[in-house]
Amino acid sequence: MIRIFILFILFSNVNLSIADEGMYPLSEIHKLNLKAKGLKVSPKDIYNPGNIGLIDAIVNIGGCTGSFISNDGLIITNHHCAFGAVQAASTTENDYVTNGFLAQTRTEEIIAKGLTVRIVDSYKDVSKEILSTLTDTMDLTARTKTIDKRIKEIVSETEKNNPGKRAEVSEMFTGKSYILFIYTFLKDVRLVYVPPRSIGEFGGENDNWVWPRHTGDFSFIRAYVAPDGSPADYSTNNVPYHPKIFLKVNPNGVDENDPVFILGYPGRTFRHRTSYYLGFEEDIRMPYVADLFEWQIATLENAGKNDRAVSLKLDSRIKSLANTMKNYRGKLQGMKRLSIVAKKTDEEKSLQQFIDSDLKLKKQYGTVLSEIASIYNEMRAQSGYEMTFDYLRQSSTLLSFGFSVYEAVRELKKPDLERESAYMDRNFARTKESIISSLKNYYEPVDKIFFKEMLMRASRLPKNMRIPIVDSLIGSVEPEAAIDKLINDIYSSTKLKDEAFLLNTFSKTPEEIDQLHEPFIELAKTIYPAVKQLREIRQRREGALSKYSALFVEVKEMFQKKNFIPDANSTLRLTFGKIEGYAPADALYSSPITTMKGVFEKTTGVEPYDTPRKLIEMYKAKNFGRYMHKKKKDVPVALLYNLDTTGGNSGSPLLNAKGEVVGVNFDRAFEATINDYAWSEDYSRSIAVDIRYVLWVTEKFAGAEHLLKEMGVK
Repeated sequence: MIRIFILFILFSNVNLSIADEGMYPLSEIHKLNLKAKGLKVSPKDIYNPGNIGLIDAIVNIGGCTGSFISNDGLIITNHHCAFGAVQAASTTENDYVTNGFLAQTRTEEIIAKGLTVRIVDSYKDVSKEILSTLTDTMDLTARTKTIDKRIKEIVSETEKNNPGKRAEVSEMFTGKSYILFIYTFLKDVRLVYVPPRSIGEFGGENDNWVWPRHTGDFSFIRAYVAPDGSPADYSTNNVPYHPKIFLKVNPNGVDENDPVFILGYPGRTFRHRTSYYLGFEEDIRMPYVADLFEWQIATLENAGKNDRAVSLKLDSRIKSLANTMKNYRGKLQGMKRLSIVAKKTDEEKSLQQFIDSDLKLKKQYGTVLSEIASIYNEMRAQSGYEMTFDYLRQSSTLLSFGFSVYEAVRELKKPDLERESAYMDRNFARTKESIISSLKNYYEPVDKIFFKEMLMRASRLPKNMRIPIVDSLIGSVEPEAAIDKLINDIYSSTKLKDEAFLLNTFSKTPEEIDQLHEPFIELAKTIYPAVKQLREIRQRREGALSKYSALFVEVKEMFQKKNFIPDANSTLRLTFGKIEGYAPADALYSSPITTMKGVFEKTTGVEPYDTPRKLIEMYKAKNFGRYMHKKKKDVPVALLYNLDTTGGNSGSPLLNAKGEVVGVNFDRAFEATINDYAWSEDYSRSIAVDIRYVLWVTEKFAGAEHLLKEMGVK
């Protein structure tokens, strides 16, 4: 209740229609007056087309951000961004998740499975090339398919003309604006130093989305290339990648009120969506997902609590589910208490009045809001069916494999540009790698429990939301007995648990697959017509939202007399501000810097507050060296600042006024969980691990002085 009240205080005067935004894309950087914000770098220092800028040191790492900090491809990012790779490399004998990992030499660096590095080379607006293929008479499904086809053509042509590069088209405004990005794509990534979990995840989920924070959420990885400098798969012959530029690490850090900025790849925000979208999120999707994930987390934790070999398989999944669940809970509390949907609705009423006041506007935009409303009304009516069906297909790892095989062997017969994206030549190898990675973490008891739970949920749906194909499988009389029999039969006879067998299926024809009589592929075949039908329904909706969302943004910009900053979409962005605390309630001020004293005070000796004994001894001995904060007489651990970030900014370098690394972004304060829908400087606070703590742990705790020398700080 206290936290909800705090949110109310912060948001009670927020005007969503005029809230500032701060995730600036590359195209907007040259317009910014950075000097006025206290920065000593110019827009050209950051991004200068045809020349080298700070953005050339920023990388996308599998949905996170990182930055080059040496000429030999050394990258700093978050502990949680490397967590999956650390888990994949761990065994009960070499438990790197628990104990951490350090390579004393380059030859000791181990492959970071699943991690890739993307570096942006250039961008180009291709909106006209895409939108010119649309016609006014085109139906909504055809609209979606036409846009998708044109994007694939542009990507294919670009990659053909730029060998070794990766092209991506990103939608900046739904149905309105599209940007082509060309990336250098590095596939050989290795672990260098990852601190123990008791440092890198100190506080665990208890402290997630919370300030004050004391988590050493950092890791070091390295990118490698072939001897000739070209991107290559892992090989012992590969050599460290030499970036165009790397960031200087400043061991002196920053202090309160110092200007800072971040370059990174923020995931998704939804500030330009309508009240109908937000209402669907608040009433339907987020509550369903949060409840389901909470149950799944409890099931996974129970399965691994007494067996470290099992928990190693499940740790990464638990971490991912828990992060989303807590994020959604925070958003739901804020949205309900602060009536964000009601405020959006009021905005749209004013917008509709503006449209209706002019005959020309009314003719062009008069039905935009009602058309969008009808789409979300349909989604609400079908939500029970659709979400249960979606999570049913995802609940069983083996069923997901069955779908992949069944679909792949059919898609691979088509011309490349007509295939679903996962099965195109450029993506298929990684699709198979992802499947095999999932198989490594497969644990059958949990798989059965998850699958049964979703089948039981399907059996309890009301009549108007039933899934006919599922009903035909389990019937309506004593469904639990039928479900138990189905699960026992298919799990006992499947061969998809065998890696060699699974990989071999992808090279077969559809006719050969049918002859295998593999139960999970047979089940996928039975369900697939419903999957295809739902996909077509969603393509129609996507076409409608593409059309009407573009018009919505267009007329809203006219109404507010300004151009909007595009929502975050995993493309490179800039945000700037300062190190700043905040007052979440009357007479309460949260300082923007935490220290090792806080780590010591929180330490209980029990996970997630089980600080390593060596670190405690270092603290007691006051062995701070040059990393001590002069005023606090302690090592700073975490920083708070008023920048505009979201998921995907994890691992982004926090940079001082000169563009030097002073921290690594990893989270937001709880009050900022609804940042994705509405941003205000009053409550927007992000969190970084202080570079002084990173260096102190790396040098004094891990003894990795060679890394400090490589960074130029030793």
